[in-house]
Amino acid sequence: MNKKIIKTFGILLALFLAIFACKDENYSLGDLTAPSNLQITTSIVGQSTATPNGDGSGVVNITAVANNALNYKIGYSVVSDVNATPTLDVMPNSADGASVTKTFATPGDITYRVTVVAYGRGGSSTVETKDITVKSVYNVDPTIVTDLTNDSSKTWVVDAGTAGHFGVGPYTTTSYTPEWYSAAPYEKASCCNCFYSASFKFTVVAKNTYSMSSITPDGAFTKTGSLAGITGIPASGDEGCYPYAGGTTAFFFSASSSGLVNTPGATTTNASILLDGNTTFIGYGATKKEYEILEITPNTLYLRVQGTEPGNAWYIRLKPKP
Repeated sequence: MNKKIIKTFGILLALFLAIFACKDENYSLGDLTAPSNLQITTSIVGQSTATPNGDGSGVVNITAVANNALNYKIGYSVVSDVNATPTLDVMPNSADGASVTKTFATPGDITYRVTVVAYGRGGSSTVETKDITVKSVYNVDPTIVTDLTNDSSKTWVVDAGTAGHFGVGPYTTTSYTPEWYSAAPYEKASCCNCFYSASFKFTVVAKNTYSMSSITPDGAFTKTGSLAGITGIPASGDEGCYPYAGGTTAFFFSASSSGLVNTPGATTTNASILLDGNTTFIGYGATKKEYEILEITPNTLYLRVQGTEPGNAWYIRLKPKP
């Protein structure tokens, strides 16, 4: 009898364990209440009645705080860029929320959108944004300003008589020369003399405020014609001169973003001319607006700009207009 009881008990125990093992495990996500009352506080360094957008350092102290928040992420975008998607980075937590110090380096008075995401228990989140206008002034070498503008106004033209006044090379951090193509003296005169008749005027408007005029009596010289926003230039076309009445925009000095390093035999000033808007260009018509200054003296200006074709760099050498 005892053996039958023990055997029966063993069978029942095995069935119980099998049934229990087949049951779904239940997980609890916890309280899914999203953080509430998310507030973003910003303090622009040097902000005052006289300097509402700061002292030009571009430094902003940012704090985020919300109820029931465990951690925070933050991202930034330029308000005028409607297609911008900010990259979110973790904000260091503090006793009163989370805080970061951000330096906005784009020259000028730029309006940025600060986006903060506060995360609560169970993966819940709340998003808040705040727009701020920040002034950033790049402290360019004053010699560059003097050489480029004569501290007032100065006009430059393409140095047509010099070999290599226009060239193409790879847009990489290790190439400093037009190794793919280099123009011979006056090479474009027969097909595209507008390249040589155009001039480019750089003017000091006020302290840290500059303008540049593209003056093109015979049209704009470009390969693709894809100068968005410039009236009269078609969306595509062969290299040539296209009708363009000229234009004037602001420009800024900025730290170059190409990644080139100034070394013996491979020189750059690490400064760039950054054109505002999309209606001006220097030398060769392009939608790109950052012209890195490889070399500048009172008598020569050597620029590098990313070409419209992926991976290309264009080189342009100019001289003061006679």
